[in-house]
This record gives sequence, C-alpha cells and structure tokens, in this order.
Amino acid sequence: MLLHRIHLNPRCREVRRDLSDAYQLHSTLCRAFSGPDEKCPAGEFLWRLERETGPDNLPRVLVQSRSQPNWARINLSDWLAGVEPAIDLDERLKLDTLQPGQRFRFRLRANPSVTRNHKRLGLFRLMDQEAWVARKGGLHGFVLPPLAPSDSPEPRYDVGVSQEQMLRGKQHAGNGIRVYAVLFDGLLTLTDPEKFRIALQTGIGHGKAMGLGLLSVAPTA
Repeated sequence: MLLHRIHLNPRCREVRRDLSDAYQLHSTLCRAFSGPDEKCPAGEFLWRLERETGPDNLPRVLVQSRSQPNWARINLSDWLAGVEPAIDLDERLKLDTLQPGQRFRFRLRANPSVTRNHKRLGLFRLMDQEAWVARKGGLHGFVLPPLAPSDSPEPRYDVGVSQEQMLRGKQHAGNGIRVYAVLFDGLLTLTDPEKFRIALQTGIGHGKAMGLGLLSVAPTA
C-alpha cells in the first residue's frame, strides 16, 4: 500500500469545484488510476481531505492506493500544487509483523450510521458515535481505550470526535448525494492483525467515494 500527500491549488477553478463536491473530487482523483476510456478500478484507492493545510496554507489530500498513480492523467492545468514522495505503508508500519497488543494513533473520517427500515441514518449523539467506532473496532481487529468510570449507563470511549458535517456531491447522472461525516482521532490497540490489515487496505464504513473510510495509523513509539 502506498500513501500519497498531495496539495491542491485553490486558485484553480476545478479545485474550487472539487472542494465543494466530494464526489467530484473522487472522480478527479480516479483519473490518476485509470485511462480516459476506463472505469476506475474498484477499491483501488481511499482518500481524505485533511483539516490541516499543507505548505503555503494549501488544501491537502491523503490518497492511499494499491498501485502508483499517474498524476499527469488528471490533466487539469494548475490543479496540483505539489506532490510529496509516496510512503510505502507495508514497510513503514511493518504490516507483515503486526502483533496483538501494539498501539497506534489513528485518524478516521467516517459515516457513523445505522440502517433502519432500509434507510441509513446518521448517528448524531456523541455517545452513539463513540459506540459506533468501538463496534467497528471489534469487527476490524482493534479496541479503543475506555473512559474512566462515569455516571453514564452507556460505555464511553476515549476518542476525539470533531468536524461534524454533511458532505454533498452530485453524481454524473445528476443525482444528489448527502452523507453525514465526522472525524475520529485517538489511540487504538491491535487485537487481530489480519482483520486490521484488511481494514487498512479496504477502509471502514460507508461513503468511500465521498472521502470517508481511510484508517490512518502511526505507531505510538
């Protein structure tokens, strides 16, 4: 897996369009992974627009991919302001030698939700959001540290939740998309290396075309 940090030029009209439409930003990124007459390979990459800007206060996007992208295929003048060298995550994180008990700092922008009556509903309460990411951890090979005992009857987890927003986009057929998203930051402890590796590669939750699901981790020591 390769991790790329790219910086966008906000003076570019197409960049301003993409920053206001997450689905369109995904479509633009797809060009780097497929030819002009090809469909973007399913599951080829995950991405996230970061809250922190890059050098010179430029918007920064993380792109995690299975293969090396060809940024020239985006073919939009001045769209890219800069591209940092790719990071080999298999080597950086030593993914072949992961062990239960390892701790990582993590970031995940995701769609905390439940499905009721065949409709996906966003979870807006903080405790529900904490419980959602804790459940996902159980499915994907990690646990979150609990908060100290409190008066709450529900279990609480030591995870930061911020940047609540409704992402909007428009598909090529003109259909509008609305996806509720929050940013999770915190610490996790690895329990199942194989499930964890799969989560890193394929992402967590819904809305991946809207820039959600990318689980970014870094060792704590």
